[in-house]
Amino acid sequence: MSSTARRTRRRDNPPPRTGGGESEVLRGFLDYLRTSVAAKVEGASEPQVRTAAVASGTNLLGLLNHLTFVERSLFLGEHVPDWKATFRAAATDSVADVVTRYRDAVARANEVLDGCTDLGAPLPRPGSDRPGPGVRWALAHMIEETGRHAGHADILRELIDGSTGR
Repeated sequence: MSSTARRTRRRDNPPPRTGGGESEVLRGFLDYLRTSVAAKVEGASEPQVRTAAVASGTNLLGLLNHLTFVERSLFLGEHVPDWKATFRAAATDSVADVVTRYRDAVARANEVLDGCTDLGAPLPRPGSDRPGPGVRWALAHMIEETGRHAGHADILRELIDGSTGR
């Protein structure tokens, strides 16, 4: 972080208070993480949002782009031919483009989940002979995936402009 970067601290939002049902808890925590990771990308400046701050090449915009593909693959059944490529946003994509695409994928995933009343049942896969993963497993996996990358995003955003908090 440069000496001229402005250090900001957002209010740290606590984990959600959800209903007592298993589905409500899982979906509540997933939506909490989804909101947190999108907020880390919003307002981040170009070209820093694309700049790798670690040796692996991981960058803030690429993380959200990747999570968009994971949401689409897991909940919508979309095929991803090259997972490594999902960690890079297109050069023509703005921060707003990637955030909008992520939020759209989340909304579409939530529409699918709204129709799933049995956590043990497989996710629907229209047009496919292959069954989807169980709803419970998919929610737990998406919480793990989003939480992991939200942690990466926390660090990358702080390196970009000093911004911290959820």
